[in-house]
Amino acid sequence: MNYLYLYAGVFLVILLIYSRRHVRKEAEVKAELTHAIENGLTEPPSLHPVIDPALCIGSGSCVAVCPEGALGVVKGKAVLINAAHCIGHGACQPACPFDAIKLVFGTEKRGIDIPNVSPGFETNVKGIFIAGELGGMGLIRKAAQQGREAIASVRKRIGQAGSGVDGVLDVVIVGCGPAGLSAGLSSMHHKLRYHLIEQEDSLGGAVYQYPRQKIAMTAPVVLDIIGSVKFGEVQKEKLLEFWNGVVQKTGLKISFRERMEGIEKVGAHFEVVTNRGRYPTRTVLLAMGRRGTPRKLGVPGEDSPKVAYSLIDPAQYKGQSVLVVGGGDSALEAALAVAAQPNTPPVVLSYRSAAFSRVKQKNREALAEAEKAGRIQVLLGSEVREIGPDTVQIAQADTLRQVRNDIVIVCAGGLLPTPLLQKAGIQFETKYGTE
Repeated sequence: MNYLYLYAGVFLVILLIYSRRHVRKEAEVKAELTHAIENGLTEPPSLHPVIDPALCIGSGSCVAVCPEGALGVVKGKAVLINAAHCIGHGACQPACPFDAIKLVFGTEKRGIDIPNVSPGFETNVKGIFIAGELGGMGLIRKAAQQGREAIASVRKRIGQAGSGVDGVLDVVIVGCGPAGLSAGLSSMHHKLRYHLIEQEDSLGGAVYQYPRQKIAMTAPVVLDIIGSVKFGEVQKEKLLEFWNGVVQKTGLKISFRERMEGIEKVGAHFEVVTNRGRYPTRTVLLAMGRRGTPRKLGVPGEDSPKVAYSLIDPAQYKGQSVLVVGGGDSALEAALAVAAQPNTPPVVLSYRSAAFSRVKQKNREALAEAEKAGRIQVLLGSEVREIGPDTVQIAQADTLRQVRNDIVIVCAGGLLPTPLLQKAGIQFETKYGTE
């Protein structure tokens, strides 16, 4: 009988400890959700989970696998508590034991334009295919998989490789991120006549634009010619080093700094128009990102060599007077990275709105600390009016100030290629929280 009381006591102690931890954790999750709502961080940028409360049992399996801490459990149900942090990793869906999660694009308030593609990645324009981020899939592993599968669909469309008209390519691949790189390797593997273009001066797509040492979430993937590639969490530099090694090993040909300007139908084939020429081709695979071309400020002096549209290596700006323009996470992270360089004057951060409403909390806190320490000067409600050789003119309220400057980094997002693709006949659907 004494043993029974002992066991019951131990059980009650364990239950009490668990209950207290559960209550404390739920309070933390509720606080995060409240903070996100108050700061306007409730709109996910792309693919994200929607939880069916009728099916969810609150197991927390989705919370455990989320790499960004975007999910939590409230009142026994999973909740997207940090929507703005969600990167569309998608691991939460298979982790749910009761199929309570579906992955969707857009929300009721903010739609996302997604091109209509078949299961084989072909658009409504027969012969034009889309894979990777443009089609809504920004994950490295899945984008690479789509690039490989899209080329398999290209082969079905054209029949025998190289059997077309002389001087007409089998496929033009636009973009050399994970999807384009994988598609290029598949084209080589299947002996297709291909041309792979990339508007930047380096491969990697969006990954190339990441700040130094940023973790690029990935997972094992199969690449034609190379085979199975096993990566867990890997830093940007290591991933780019691997991809460049693949290019050198395989001899994959990439035409850098070549930008697509249009797609025209000419008889039985297409012509891809770029800033360098025209390429007759039987099919086209669009594997570029959704960021398109950088959004510019439209001010005098913006074509100066001192103006950049992304931050790759903050160390290169050590000791220089830097202006960062923008109000998103990329702008804050760029300003913080440059401000952390030794012997560097205070970084000026200019943003046209009155507050940073859609940035991660950790960036908001880091910015406040850097501003307090004098490493960053924040100019809210301001606009750049002119960029000179050694200065910039910035308007704020009724004041036009001239600021000493060596480098301008514009983080104002990109212009989506939607109009260009619609001109080619590709149809888009605006997703409002739908699969």
